[in-house]
Amino acid sequence: MNRFQFVEDHQQRFGVKRLCRVLGVARSSFYHWKATAAARAARKADDAALAARIRTVHADFDGTYGVPRITAELRDRGERVNHKRIARVMRGIGLQGLRLRRRQRTTIPDPAAAKAPDLIGRDFTAPAPNLRYVGDITYLPVGERGFLYLATVLDLHSRRLAGWAIADHMRTDLVLDALAAAQRTRGSLAGRSCTPTTAPSTPPERSPPPAVPPAFASR
Repeated sequence: MNRFQFVEDHQQRFGVKRLCRVLGVARSSFYHWKATAAARAARKADDAALAARIRTVHADFDGTYGVPRITAELRDRGERVNHKRIARVMRGIGLQGLRLRRRQRTTIPDPAAAKAPDLIGRDFTAPAPNLRYVGDITYLPVGERGFLYLATVLDLHSRRLAGWAIADHMRTDLVLDALAAAQRTRGSLAGRSCTPTTAPSTPPERSPPPAVPPAFASR
């Protein structure tokens, strides 16, 4: 029980001065606590109402949203709310978002591999669409099956996805399929610059042996 509440409950029998002395609290602190009781009750009611809205958002998105996304969603719905308050209320009602598994290292740099040329000189801009592209490969965990690999080609002017491909390997075909998809979307890639965002690498033991191309160079 709160010590101030104990003083409040027994002050008629023992007196405030004696109870505060025995419990080791200042009388001024007790009187401040008593004077702010109405404000605390109002804040508690507000938190209860906010908790109900948080539960609604949490349920609307199948329990996947955590503090940042619930805060953003409530703000989109017209509420002025601080993420720290959302975090406090969620802790109080035992809610949390979906936590992804710890990131795993899926590729290991191969020091013997030829380094891909940097065709854009680390300048990730373009003056017009369909002039400069970057490519990357990332992994998607799929439970007990291991990983799928996603190759993407991005237009540096619009920052839009121009092409992509997905497979259970990181061989050259994966990258070529992504480039072919970009070509179908944007037309000919002849004369365009396209460079990888990462260095050549070798996969972990759980993945098939790949033959990652040294560069995403257009042909």
